[in-house]
Amino acid sequence: MVSAREVKAKEQKQAAKNKKLTGKAGASSKNDEGDKGGESVTEKIAHEASEAEKQAMLDEGGRNCTGVLASRPTSRDIKITGFSMSIKGNELISDCSIELTIGRRYGLIGQNGSGKTNFLQALANREVPIPKHMDIFHLRTEAEPEEKTALNAVIDHIKDEMERLNKMEEEIMAEQGPDDERLEAIYDRLDELDPTTFEPRASQLLHGLGFSKDMMQKHTKDMSGGWRMRVSLARALFAQPTLLLLDEPTNHLDLEACVWLEEYLKEYKKCLVLISHSQDFLNGVTTHTIWLTHGKLTYYTGNYDTFVKTVKDNEVVQQKKYEKEQEDRKHIKDFIASCGTYANLVRQAKSKQKILDKMEADGLTPPVRREKTFHFSFPECEKLAPPVMPFINVSFAYDGKPEHYLYRNLELGVDCDSRIALVGPNGAGKSTLLKLMIGELEPTEGTVGRHSHLCIARYHQHSTEVLDPNKTVLEYFMTTYPNDPATGFQKDADQWRAFLGRFGVSGKMQTSPIKQLSDGQKSRIVFATMCLKRPNMLLLDEPTNHLDLEAIDSLADAINRFNGGMVLVSHDFRLIDQVAKEIWVCDHNKVERWQGDIRSYKDMMKRKMGLIH
Repeated sequence: MVSAREVKAKEQKQAAKNKKLTGKAGASSKNDEGDKGGESVTEKIAHEASEAEKQAMLDEGGRNCTGVLASRPTSRDIKITGFSMSIKGNELISDCSIELTIGRRYGLIGQNGSGKTNFLQALANREVPIPKHMDIFHLRTEAEPEEKTALNAVIDHIKDEMERLNKMEEEIMAEQGPDDERLEAIYDRLDELDPTTFEPRASQLLHGLGFSKDMMQKHTKDMSGGWRMRVSLARALFAQPTLLLLDEPTNHLDLEACVWLEEYLKEYKKCLVLISHSQDFLNGVTTHTIWLTHGKLTYYTGNYDTFVKTVKDNEVVQQKKYEKEQEDRKHIKDFIASCGTYANLVRQAKSKQKILDKMEADGLTPPVRREKTFHFSFPECEKLAPPVMPFINVSFAYDGKPEHYLYRNLELGVDCDSRIALVGPNGAGKSTLLKLMIGELEPTEGTVGRHSHLCIARYHQHSTEVLDPNKTVLEYFMTTYPNDPATGFQKDADQWRAFLGRFGVSGKMQTSPIKQLSDGQKSRIVFATMCLKRPNMLLLDEPTNHLDLEAIDSLADAINRFNGGMVLVSHDFRLIDQVAKEIWVCDHNKVERWQGDIRSYKDMMKRKMGLIH
């Protein structure tokens, strides 16, 4: 049913059209150049960048896409056939379909370097023929550092979207008239974007993502990159676009914000395409799965766990069919070979050959072939007797003032048998505690002891930034870690190749410049450098941020086989569940051991947010 508001809007637009046709008046759109001066590349994409801007983006990434729109141009569902995507001549996706349906929430999965991020960028850039009436928001970069509060940065962003919709409505009315079916979707969208609800809705979203009332009034220029990323995520949720594209939205969130976001997104009514390394998050949010493997997009109904079961069942059937076909072919070939020159047997052999030819013409079932992931191990280490790292009456403030203590009077210890996960809200000091452990920070009061033979390997969110982007992987290791007799052997190029291969860095990847690798592939390089230290303690601060799901399982296996100590900060519930023996809660200036596992901690957070009772 058409609302009174829609009828009135249609009448107004028809009147404007009539005036334009008779020359009595001309419609004009507002000039928003002042507002767009601070837009990021992502926002330009979301607001339909000009052709010149799009081409510049394509040239920068070296990406080329082809595809044909197979769905109706006025439909809100998208089907594109014959889709292929290549990066600088390297084909990542070949001749398949894109199918995105309103009401579905897709988890996009695939190995590091398979092209997931580039695929989302191609959709956001409209490098494939997505109809213009489909509004898109692509979460990729953090909000700009501006003289705007977090609240205003979220609200002001949507005004451009309203202007875009009004302009499109004018164009459709002028070209097609009031009966065009796209107008109904535009009117529905404008109804959603009710300015009277802007401030309470934006506040609610920011609060769910961890902002206090004071932080909502803080200028984005005074925020860290992680908090500006949360502002950008709030914009995406506030916009509620027809097609929402999220690339690792949990990377800058604490566990509590991850739980809130999971609950929010699982109610998303439009179309969501989500890349996430968190199996737990995918299971909670998605209704369908898109698997990018061997250069193809394959669609499955259900969340990640359902996908895994379906693939496993399909592979069992496929392998049995393959083995039966191969057995049948062998029997037929053996029979033909045994026929000799007897006339009646020759006739039978020819008949069997026809059967064999038909099997091959119809296409034989291929064997099950999975993409290789990496399996590595942290090296055996010297086991140190406790105490290895005691905290004795430790207090700490960045400015040294007792009234600003982030931690007060800590008494704790980490040993080579420790398997500890640090949890707690952002700003509670989890990363600070790791910095105190490694000695990057010194306590304001008290002492942090370290065993004289303690060797720590650390992974943190900026570890990949120390890699020389212009060197190939092989060059980087050969120049950064020259031959050292103390290692027990001289590492020549072949030895380095074998070493790197254990981390899934093999083949062409070894001779590619590091800047051309995906973030997940760079993370594997960091794990390789950590192993060279032969550590007896691991400090891991969000190690999963750019890893694919199989790589996270490999990391978990490596941690569990490691005979040294480990302290982990992560928002990945599944990884914590796999490797942690203790949960330490960092909050309210102290560190306390949680009496339970990470699942019970997640349930506690849901109760705290009123999500379960």
